[in-house]
Amino acid sequence: MVKKIKFYNNFKISNIHKKSILLVGNFDGLHLGHQKLFNLAKKYKKNFKLKIGVVTFEPIPKMYFNSKLKNFRISSKSQKIKILKNLGLDFLITKKFDKKFSNMKSYNFIKEVLYKKLNAKYIFVSNNFRFGNKREGNVKQLINNEKNYNYKIIKPKPFKLKNKIISSTLIRKLLSNGKIEFANKLLNRCWSVDGKVEKGRQLGKKIGFPTCNIDIKDYVLAKPGVYAVKIYRKNNNFPLKGIANLGYRPTFNQKKILLEVHIFNFHANLYNKHLTIELINFIRKEKKFKNINQLKKQINLDLKIVKKKLK
Repeated sequence: MVKKIKFYNNFKISNIHKKSILLVGNFDGLHLGHQKLFNLAKKYKKNFKLKIGVVTFEPIPKMYFNSKLKNFRISSKSQKIKILKNLGLDFLITKKFDKKFSNMKSYNFIKEVLYKKLNAKYIFVSNNFRFGNKREGNVKQLINNEKNYNYKIIKPKPFKLKNKIISSTLIRKLLSNGKIEFANKLLNRCWSVDGKVEKGRQLGKKIGFPTCNIDIKDYVLAKPGVYAVKIYRKNNNFPLKGIANLGYRPTFNQKKILLEVHIFNFHANLYNKHLTIELINFIRKEKKFKNINQLKKQINLDLKIVKKKLK
């Protein structure tokens, strides 16, 4: 059973959540490196009989400062909350990242927020954590202020796999290069896109492969191409199997990036329904075909490969 957690959208927290263990960061993707951090925090919780809280920011600061940065997120806000619920925390502070907050000096963040408002005992951060106006604050500054404000900074060594430091940046790179299997390994789950099924141009239906069209919104842009996928409907834990095309559909001269999913042996109407699409294997990159018949021929070849992969 998932533990009930307390949600805050500011730093005015209840007294029972003060003097806690705090994990601070964006936690985009909540990958194996983040999970290692949470496992260590749980040991501190057990040893010191303290509660665990997370401080995270929305929008992701990098997206706030760069309005042109659209496809960046590994996980949507709702996905992040869902995963956090399973990681054993007691409370979650999702602070709105706006102009006022971005202008706060790093020292004021330490004194006014971490000390006065949250009164944290142990603060878990990654080595590259930056904060405060113009990213002036760093882990060294946090450590230098430990005695002044009665907290202890915990920064575990970066988690490595195959000599690579696991990070959200690495996972974005893997996704954009079509290395979905390795990305899934680092996430410790299958990377997925949540979205509502939109009405399309019915192109898939016309060529005999009806699809569910899903707008990928702010998600990082994985390599355009064909994928083996599993599909989850809301409040239904039983996955459907399918094939998906992520891309611009060059044969039909589309301009908008779209995730199109063809579900095997399924005929119900899913328009406006909420789906979660798990990307399992990358099959091939997107390409333009001379005509519809060539496209249909290729789709049939893709289907055979995908069905073998999803056995």
